[in-house]
Amino acid sequence: MHVQRLDHVNIRTHDLDATRDFYVDVIGLQVGARPPFAVPGLWLYDETAAVIHVIGLDPDEPPVHGSGTIDHVAFRVVGVNAMRERIRRARVAAEEAVVPRTGDVQIFVRDPNGVKIELNFSAADLALEAELAAH
Repeated sequence: MHVQRLDHVNIRTHDLDATRDFYVDVIGLQVGARPPFAVPGLWLYDETAAVIHVIGLDPDEPPVHGSGTIDHVAFRVVGVNAMRERIRRARVAAEEAVVPRTGDVQIFVRDPNGVKIELNFSAADLALEAELAAH
């Protein structure tokens, strides 16, 4: 037995619409098929898998915010300049960092529920993007 990859992250929210809009409009995921569970929710897909599962909370449940003991959720992404533009257009606060030694760029944003999202761009992809933009 061995673990193959992270399957998905589940987010509980009182605002399904705002959560959906953030992950679709800012992060670039797509809403896709979800089994007919008894609770409201949605599944958000990357190119191949439902990586974010969202569950709608009953209005009487206490508010939730942040990531609890999980610090963040990370995605490997291609197209740093396009992502910067999406974030700017969505008026989402973002912080950037460069990973020592590798030169990878990280962009950090928070979803409407306070969950920290890390977007990782490889240095090799950044160099290729810069080269293509120069021509």
